[in-house]
Amino acid sequence: MRTLLQRHGLNTVCQGALCPNQGECFGQGTATFLILGKTCTRNCTFCAIPKEERPPAPDPDEPRRIARAAAELGLKHVVITSVTRDDLADGGASHFARTVGHCGSHPEIVVEVLIPDFQGRRKTCGG
Repeated sequence: MRTLLQRHGLNTVCQGALCPNQGECFGQGTATFLILGKTCTRNCTFCAIPKEERPPAPDPDEPRRIARAAAELGLKHVVITSVTRDDLADGGASHFARTVGHCGSHPEIVVEVLIPDFQGRRKTCGG
């Protein structure tokens, strides 16, 4: 699992949050993909993900790589979450939509998303 994640340049919340159960999950071929980078714009006391005021721009190829990795692993259920990106105009909503769209192109994969609060904004993707 670690090799595949590294090869595709992907992050997981398991690794980023220093989850003590990641060995067990990875051993079962399970991971929760972490999109929009590996640093957060918030510094929540309950989370081990590093904070950065101005993280790098989201990788536009990340959604495709996540779908490819999920298919390569033969996953039937993909969980996607993200760091919080208060620095982005839409909070990363469009990146979530692209990621779900790419994973949805594999009809055998069910996608579950765990989204941030988007600072309470209801209109994040031009809607």
